[in-house]
Amino acid sequence: MTLSVLPSTALSTALLFSSEEGEHASAFLGVPMTVWQIVNLVLFLAVLIYFVAKPMSAAFRKRQEEIEERRREAEKQKASVERLSADIRERTAKLEREIEEIRKQGIVEGQAARADLAARADEEVVRVGKETKEEIERRVAAAREQLHRVAADLTAQSAEGILSREINDADRQRLLTESVEKLKASR
Repeated sequence: MTLSVLPSTALSTALLFSSEEGEHASAFLGVPMTVWQIVNLVLFLAVLIYFVAKPMSAAFRKRQEEIEERRREAEKQKASVERLSADIRERTAKLEREIEEIRKQGIVEGQAARADLAARADEEVVRVGKETKEEIERRVAAAREQLHRVAADLTAQSAEGILSREINDADRQRLLTESVEKLKASR
């Protein structure tokens, strides 16, 4: 950088000395001062463009590419989350259909048991109905538990993938520091 600025600096210094001597120089080395000033301005602008404009342009272009890459990555993550959400909705709907079938089946079994046991005492009818209802509730509870486990597994996998991509060493250090500070404060 200093080599390209040297001619314009030397020219400026020469012009400064000539004006300090009290002479009003209208020409330097036989060339009018306006020509020297224009040459000096052109050299200054060329140096400015070469050392400032080009690197800044490249930096802006690189930043724009980084932003575009992050946008594409966010779109991919969004699509992944939507697929997971659709999968969870599908599984939930399937489990709800199974639950409804279990309920219907339980009702049918309860009615059949009532018809078969109509001759028995009222307490036998109550007992069979109660057992049927409890079986339905256990199956519903088991189906819901299975749904919760599947949803938790999918959520954990998704979160683990997102966290492994998004959290860097600085974030891990910051989280560790915050946790230690909270533990100290709670004592």
